[in-house]
Parts: sequence; structure tokens; C-alpha cells
Amino acid sequence: MIIHNFDPVLIDLGFFQIKWYSIAYIMGIILGWSYALKIIKKTQNNTKYFEPIKRSDFDDLLFYLVLGIILGGRLGYVIFYNLEYYIHNSFQIFKLWQGGMSFHGGLIGVIIATLIFSKKTESNFFKFADIISCAAPIGIFLGRIANFINGELYGKITALSWGVIFPNAGNLPRHPSQLYEAALEGIFLFLIINYLALKKKFLYRAGYISAFFLILYSILRIFSEIFREPDIHLGLLFNYFSMGTLLSLITIIFGLFIILFIKKNERNN
Repeated sequence: MIIHNFDPVLIDLGFFQIKWYSIAYIMGIILGWSYALKIIKKTQNNTKYFEPIKRSDFDDLLFYLVLGIILGGRLGYVIFYNLEYYIHNSFQIFKLWQGGMSFHGGLIGVIIATLIFSKKTESNFFKFADIISCAAPIGIFLGRIANFINGELYGKITALSWGVIFPNAGNLPRHPSQLYEAALEGIFLFLIINYLALKKKFLYRAGYISAFFLILYSILRIFSEIFREPDIHLGLLFNYFSMGTLLSLITIIFGLFIILFIKKNERNN
């Protein structure tokens, strides 16, 4: 049994704080961007990859992605997880430093940002989305580690020896579900997606990696939700599904739709 005693604040100057959660977002963007550039470099000399991505294009896209992550993640949390509260406390929406971000909201934000950039540059949306999908698990991993440090999004009560007592969740040990998600949605997803992308050459068939990312992430998220305590103010929707599970079921459908769409276009060509 472990007692959680991590301080969510890395540096506290009194008038200014730097939190682990903020560091996780910053490092996730930097490391994800760096890894994406390495993948782009590998595709530069491969003639099988239609319209190879230029580094300058991806550098320009980064600004759009950051906006999509922040705005989408925040608005997603507001809409999906606590809409009633924010309707009556609308100014609280802007207090990002108090936490409250949604992966699925960030995902929608990134998709919209990439669509806008692709249309602006007259580029293929999926050629960017596939690269982003390869790098995204890095940010997911760091985000889940930050969730653990914050003592939030904790798991259900457990009798297992590695159960963690979270100060904000009573005196009983709980599953460290944040670490489960870090391992599954971060490390495991990274290995599988990049194996398919680079070893099996799916990166050279635009759209498949994006679809696999949506499907695999969603399956792993649904599995992780088994161990995670549902949001108190939401509970289980329809008495069966947490909000994370419901949203993940939707993204599985979108992933399957993308594969069907690609295969239909391949047959027509």
C-alpha cells in the first residue's frame, strides 16, 4: 500500500507557481514535435509516401496544434464533464491553471486545427494527422503521469498490494488508474502505432494510422475506465458507461468509418 504525498506544484514563488501539469503539457508538445520531425525525416526520401511532409510545413502547423490542444481540451472538459457548473460560473472557464482538460476535447481541437491548416495550405489532412498520431502517445503518457502527481482521476477501491491512498479520496487504497493509463495509452499505444507506421509501412497509406490511433486508444481507454472512479458529479451514464467510455465508443466508430472511407477510395482508384 502506498500513500500519495506528491506536491502538484513544482516551483512556488508565492506570486507565481509552476505545476507539474503545466510542465507535462509543455514537454509533451516539445517531445512530440521533436519525434514527429524524426518521422518526417524518415519519409523524406521514400517515394512511396505521396506528398512527403516538409519540416517547415509541420513547424507552421505546430502553432495551430497548440491552440487546438488548449482550446479543445478546455472546452471539451467544460462541455463533456461539467457544463452545468460552467453555465453558472462562466468566468471559471478561463482559469486554466486550476485544471480541467479533456482528452477527447483536445482530440477534436487538434482535428479542427489540422483541417484548417490543411485547407489553408491545400495539403492532404491525413498526411499530417498520421504523423501526429505517431507522436501523440508521448503527450498522453506525460499527461497521465501529471494526473497521478496531482492525485486526480484516481481509481476505484482495491485490496491489491500496489493500491494507493489518495488524500482527496478517503483512507482506502485505490487503483492508480492514472499509471495504468500512462502505461497503456502512452507506452503501449506508442509502441503499437509506431510499429504499424514504420515497420509495417502503414504510414505510407495515408489515413490508416489515424484510424488505428482512434480505435486502439479508445479500446485501451475503455479498458482503463474499468479501474477508474467515475466523476462524482456525473456517475455512470445510462447506469453503465462513464463519460470517458461513451466518448471512446464514439471515436471507435469514427476510426472504423475512416478505414471504410479509405478502402472505398482505394477501390475506386
